This record gives sequence, structure tokens and C-alpha cells, in this order.
Amino acid sequence: MFNFTSLLGAKSSEAASQSLLELDGGIKILVDVGWNDDFDATLLKQLEKHVPTLSFILLTHATSSHLGAYAHCCKHIPLFSRVPVYATEPVIALGRTLLQDVYASTPLAASVLAQSVLSEAVYTFRDHSAPSILLQPPTQVEIAGYFNRIHSLKYSQPHEPSPTPSTPPLSGLTITAYSAGHTLGGTIWHIQYGLESVVYAVDWNQAREHILSGAAWLGGIGASEVIEGLRRPTALICSSKGSQRVALTGGRKKRDELLLQLIKETIQNGGTVLIPSDSSARVLELAYLLEDAWTQAKGDDGTLRQAQLYMASASGNSTIYNARRMLEWMDSDIVREFENQAAQMGKNADDKQAHKTSKAPFEFAFLKVLERKSQVNRALSREGPKVIVASDSSLEWGFSRGFLEYIAHDEKNLVILTERTSPVSKTHQGVGRKLYDVWSERSGIKSLDDASEDPPSKAFGGGGAEITGRHVRVEQLTGQELSVYQQYLAQQRQILTTLNADRGGTTLEVADIAEEDSSESSESTEDEDEEQQGKALNVTAVMAHGRHKLGLTDAELGIDILIRRKGHYDWDVLAKKGRERIFPFVTTKRNQRADEYGDIIRPEDYLRAEEKERDDADGVVDTRNGATKEAAVGEKRKWDEVGADSTPGKRLANGTNKRRRADENRPEPMSGVLMNGDAESEADESEDEEDELTGPVKAIFSTKSISLNLRLAYVDFCGLHDKRSLQMLIPLIRPRKLILVGGEADETMALESDCRQLLSLDTDGTDHSTDILTPAIGVLIDASVDTNAWSVKLSKSLLKRLHWQNVRGLGVVALSACLRSGEEDAVGDIENIKKKLKTGNEPAEGQVQQNGVQVTPILDIVALGMGSISRTAAQPIHVGDIRLADLRKALQAEHNTAEFRGEGTLVINNSVAVRKSGTGRIEVEGMVTLGAMGRLDGTFYATKRKVYDMLAVVSGA
Repeated sequence: MFNFTSLLGAKSSEAASQSLLELDGGIKILVDVGWNDDFDATLLKQLEKHVPTLSFILLTHATSSHLGAYAHCCKHIPLFSRVPVYATEPVIALGRTLLQDVYASTPLAASVLAQSVLSEAVYTFRDHSAPSILLQPPTQVEIAGYFNRIHSLKYSQPHEPSPTPSTPPLSGLTITAYSAGHTLGGTIWHIQYGLESVVYAVDWNQAREHILSGAAWLGGIGASEVIEGLRRPTALICSSKGSQRVALTGGRKKRDELLLQLIKETIQNGGTVLIPSDSSARVLELAYLLEDAWTQAKGDDGTLRQAQLYMASASGNSTIYNARRMLEWMDSDIVREFENQAAQMGKNADDKQAHKTSKAPFEFAFLKVLERKSQVNRALSREGPKVIVASDSSLEWGFSRGFLEYIAHDEKNLVILTERTSPVSKTHQGVGRKLYDVWSERSGIKSLDDASEDPPSKAFGGGGAEITGRHVRVEQLTGQELSVYQQYLAQQRQILTTLNADRGGTTLEVADIAEEDSSESSESTEDEDEEQQGKALNVTAVMAHGRHKLGLTDAELGIDILIRRKGHYDWDVLAKKGRERIFPFVTTKRNQRADEYGDIIRPEDYLRAEEKERDDADGVVDTRNGATKEAAVGEKRKWDEVGADSTPGKRLANGTNKRRRADENRPEPMSGVLMNGDAESEADESEDEEDELTGPVKAIFSTKSISLNLRLAYVDFCGLHDKRSLQMLIPLIRPRKLILVGGEADETMALESDCRQLLSLDTDGTDHSTDILTPAIGVLIDASVDTNAWSVKLSKSLLKRLHWQNVRGLGVVALSACLRSGEEDAVGDIENIKKKLKTGNEPAEGQVQQNGVQVTPILDIVALGMGSISRTAAQPIHVGDIRLADLRKALQAEHNTAEFRGEGTLVINNSVAVRKSGTGRIEVEGMVTLGAMGRLDGTFYATKRKVYDMLAVVSGA
């Protein structure tokens, strides 16, 4: 069984992507936790409903459309932070810097509290409208903690994931990551579970770029066939975004020339160039290209060096630092280039000029990183042309909006759009999309195909077009607003108490936990902090559940009725099991501390009465000589009881502030020096940044018009698959089911039409039509394969006769046997079966239920009394899949001439041709000729014999 549900991203203009995969046995896999740039928490309602049953989560790209909501879900959705997450190392590192940039750049990333939650309090306000109260955003340290819990995987590394403890086991399920291109560490996921082989490939790029290799679809000699792990899956989930986009004529070289030519023209006119981009993924490709162009600019072609080159991002230094230590994830050419530079520096150790031109990977000599607003203001105040790569591409939350407003009035300035930005939401297009629409109108190019295949080589003036952008500022809550927010927090504590009680705790235990969290003497460790993460709730989905729990029936309370209902003193434990047979335990001790070894022992609790009296009279610590009395273990301290004359360092040494001591071991999230070790000098300067508001705040929205007198240009740097790549690869992959997601409705339907024509005939000419599915958001579709699988039991007599053949880690045997009912064996184990039935286990697939007893069919040897016609022995068969490259090596080892000619044809001794037309199908063509001495040429038979030798022979039984 395989069901697919698109939570976000199917047949939609929004770029956010979320997909739910359901496999047999109740296994649920969430792929991507994307979000839009509007940070609307209502989009996560469907995801929140599935969180308690999720087995694990997979992440594909370090972009906001694929993991933008990850930190929000960890902080505000219960149980989400407990779900195991898997991704590649670059996605983890760059995703962390992306979200740190987002939450440091805009307060709206915290998300506005849903109006439905405050609907009961709306009448208390004068205008009967609730304010836009913001939720508490995750801190920089919390974001780092969330990403540190993600399990990292390498490419082509099969892995058996661990499920969430409360979900079904993942017996035999494996996940494998393959390179997707598009972004550093971008992933195509292959999920294998039983007969289901699912390939999830959203936002991939087959073309090679400066630092990124293409998607890992093809392999073998000349990359002429799909690699085995991605070949012929039962379901291929592919994105239709850009499916009608035609690749630029001239490829990557032409694209780079077009970008640099536009920049040079603007610099010569004394203008400023703004290139909006993301802050962690595609920005690396742009930064490397521009740095390399500035490095190569010499002599008469030194126009580029007349301009200052900047990258503006709140986490820019962290992004560059992460890129430096991930060269193994980049294209092999760039790795070889940096290795050659290092070798050249070693040879010319005394050459000062060589040291100037050679540098470490991603050690930028011309590109300067701007992380603070004060640095941005200083850069804008400098005279001369500038080239600025700024976050973000939607121009909604990053530095790019401020740059646009600063340069929009001058027609010498230029904005280069690198992709067609998706609308921010259904009701709000966003500044980035509006800029693209203005460029499309001025240039006369309405279709994305024309913009990609043959873009104009010049920029077009804005012509004074007016566009409006939304601005957000925050204010602290006061008066009635603060009272409403406090009421909301009280509701959350009540719901949290109910949820904790449902998970096995009692009311008193939850009260103890709440008091412990609010205690002034709390000395919570980092582990305790992590346990509390994810308990802040997204109210909209939990309020109904909390109200339902307020009126629990006696049956729903179970054994807790003895402590939660007055007048109940009896409980029947007959036929009960587990905690229903044990009297509920109530922890009455407050502020109880515990560690991995159990409760912390307090010695004063075990003193005899006379010892307590003596201690009270004499004092535990002698303070007559001015010694400071130290608090006993577990005793509360007041702030003024800590030595006032002691330095903060001494206080930390005494261990009286564990939280501060733990925080000192962490680097500052936004510090370029500590995070990178090589920040720009401008980042080291002490600057007085504006104070941030603390406590509950609300968002105040306003609009501002921008008059576009500058010039606009478009150069396709999105790094996504095009129409030709999809039409070439999908027929080679040959999926049984094709599911199209991640694109607009017209793109999805156009790709569906193309695929129906391409997949109508298989490569070998036979009719093997593929089911093409185009689901909408929230619609569950059944994408299971049409197979019948039965579980049978082998008899002991038959098992002794079998000779298993190991083929690629699998045991294979061919046999002839008789299928009989397992009722006789079931009668012998009737007692064990009754015990299983009491536990409520369902019959396994392939089992027959007779008279209330689970019966499994049995394969046994054919009886001797049966006729010879019915006792047909299994013939030996050949099992395996030969690679032509391996066959070529084997034939050359026997002194034969073997070489590839054409596409996928191996020619041996110029007389025999071997072709591989499909998986497991080898065609050997040739003719028997006479040799020079009049003898028969045995090349044909030798080749055929070598083919059989390379296959595993499975004998019958």
C-alpha cells in the first residue's frame, strides 16, 4: 500500500512544499516542511493533524519553500520536535543559517496568532477587531538546537531510519539520498519498503554548474542509463515547476556572459546593481561566479573592479563558512581547481604574487559580507558603483527591500531578477513577483519559455511604474491587549496540563512540573530545556481537543478515577493489564530533581531527629570567622545571597548558574568571528544596534509605494530542470506511477500531456502505460502497485531440500511444492494463538482466519503418490543484471577486442554485438564465421557463455 497526500505545493502558485507518504503498516513519512514568505500559520493546520502519527521526516533542500516552517513547528506544535528528521549535512548547516537569517530579519517570521483563537475576546476592543499578536519566535540558540537533532546522511548511503517511539516499527524500510543539483546538498530521496519503491524528486537540475554537479539520475559508461537505485520505481514523485521552460541557447556560459555584460554596462554608467537572491542556497552559485569574475578582471577589462562587491545577509558569514567545509559535496571540477591552487602555492612558496592570486576555497578577496543594518547604511553612503547580492528573492523580509527603495529613483541603477518569484500568498503577490510582472510588460515577453530560451540582452526602464510593498513594525502589548494575551497563555497551560495527563501523568504531577519550571531556583540543564521545546502549542488545532477533555467519562479516565473523582474508592483490575492494574502513583514532593540515574538524593532528608536538632543549634557551616554560608544541596538561594564581592567568573566557577555556564560554551549565533573565524573587518567593529523589544508584541502593518525609475533585467539563475530534461529522463526512469506536484496548474497539466505521449510505449516497443496522477492540495490518492503478495510458511521437510543462491544480498531459490492449509499446525499451537488473539493482534497479510484462529498456508514437498505430470520439477534459471562495462572487462581479460560503439552497444572482435534493451534483458547478435585457418570463429559462443557465467544459476528443488 502507498498513499500520497500533498499538504502544500500541488497545482498551486505558491512555492511551499509539504508531502505526506503513507506506507503499509501505518508508516507515515513527511517530506519537507516548507512555508511561504507570508509566514501564515494557518497553512500548517493540515500538517499539525498528522504530527502524532509521523514516523520520520525527510528534508530535500535548504530553502524556505522546503524547510521554512521547521523551526516554527518545533517550537509551537506539540510532539513535532520528537519526530526523527533526516537530511544531508549541507541541508542541515545551510538550513540553520537560512532560518537564523529569516528570524533575525523580520519579526513577521514569528507568525501572527490566529484570529480564531482570540475570537471570544474581540468584543473587548473598541473596533471589535483583534490585534495581530505575534507568537514567541525561536531564539538563535533554539534554532541551532533544532537542527543539531537532525540525522545527517551521505549520498548513496542506504539507511534504516528509526521511527518515533509511539509509531509502528519500520521493519525493512530503507532510505537513500541522491544528489539533486539545484542547491548544495539537495536531495532526491529513494524509499524502499517491501514491494514499494518510491522516488521523491522535487526541484532538481540535470545541468552542471560552477559549484554544483547535476542530479544523479544517470550512470554507467557515458552516463547512458539510469542508475539502478532510481530505475523503474513503483512511484515517481516529480515536480512540474518549470516544466515548460526551455534551456538557454549556449548553456551556462551564455548565461554567465549575459549577467556580467549587464553588470559591466551599469558600472560604466556609474550605477548600482541589485541582485535579489536567497541567503543560503543559490546565493553560493552567484557569489562564486562574481568573485571569480572580479578576480579575472585585469588590464583593459578591469571595469568590474571599479565597483564594490557586496553580499548582504544577516547570516552571510555563517553561510560562507559552511560552504568552505563542504567541498566534497560540490562539483569535482571546483574541488580539483582548489587542489591545484594549493599545490601551486606550495611550489611557489616565495612568490608573493602567487600568494595574492591563490586563496583557500570560498575565501573571497573582493566580496564583502554585510550582516547588520549599520554596515548596509555605510555601504550605501559610499560613492561609486556597487554590485549587491542581497537576501531575499521575494523582497519581502531581507535586505533587498531596503536596497530597492534606496536605488529605485535613479535610472542608472539596475535590478537583475534571477528567477520568476512565486506569489507570497493567494492574496499577496509580493514585491519580487510585481517586479517580474513589470519587466515582463516592458520587455513584451509574456511566456516563461521565451524568457528562458532567448532572453533579451538589455535592461528595460521601469517607466515610473508604481508598486506597493508591505512594511511591518512591532509594538509591545498594553492594556486590554496584554490581558487578552495573558488569557491566551492561561488557556495554553490548561491544554498542556490536559495533554500531559493524557500521556500518563496525573494532575498533581503536572502541577509539580509547572511549579518546577517557574521556580526562581530552577537550575535546569540543557537537556531539560530541550525536553520543554515543542510544548508551546498552536492553539487552533488543540482547543477543541482541550474542551473535549474537560468532561471525561469514567471509562475514559480509567484507573485515574481513583484520584480524579471524589467518592470513588474501588477499581476492578480483573482482565486489566499494564498501568490499569496498578494504583496511580502521585508525586507529592515539589521541585523534585532527577538525572539519568534517578532522583537526586538529599542527605538532609535522612537525618535522625537528634541530628537535625544538633544541626539547627550548631549550624551546618561555621560562619563565625566571616566564612560565607553555602546553601545545602537542594536548598533555594536568593539572588542577594550569592557572594556580592565575588566576581562573575567565581560565580560561574562555583556552578551556581548552570544555564549561563552552558550558554558560554556556545558561539554567538550572529557573530562572524566565533562562527566563521574569518569575518570581515567591518563585522568586528563595535556597533550600537537598535534595541529589540522584549516580551509579547504585536505587528503593525503599513504599505509604502515605490516608484520604479530604475532599469529591470532578467537572467535565469533558478537552477531547475527544463522541458528537455523532463522529456528525456522520465521515459528512461519508467515509473509505474508518476505523481506530479510542485508547480502551477497549467504547468502540471502541460507536463501530464507530454508524459502521456512519452510513456505510452515502452522502450522495447511493448505497451506498458504509466499511470499519471496530478493530485490537488489535501487530496489523498492511492498509488499502490497492482501486485498480490502472500505470506506462506515452509515446511521443515521442504526447507531441508532447498539450496539458496545469494544474489545481491537476497536469497533466491526455484522450487516446486504443494500448497496446503496450515490448519493442522495451527491446532498444535492453539494455546499460543489464543494468547495472541487476547492481545488484539490483527491477522497478517496472507493469513487465513478459520474459526477464529489465524492460519498461514504452508508449502510442502509434493507427495510421492501424485502422478509424474503434477510433479514437475523447477528448471534452473539465471538471475541477475549484467552491466555492459563489467562484461567488457571480462571479455578483454580473455584477450578479446571489446569496445563501445553507438549508444549502449558493445562490439566484440568486430563480429558480435551485445545490447541491453532493458533491465535483465541482454541481446547477443552475431554470426558464425570461418577464421583464417578455416576454423570456426567461436566469438559468438564465447560471448554467450561469458554472459551466462556472469549470472547466478538458481537450481530447482
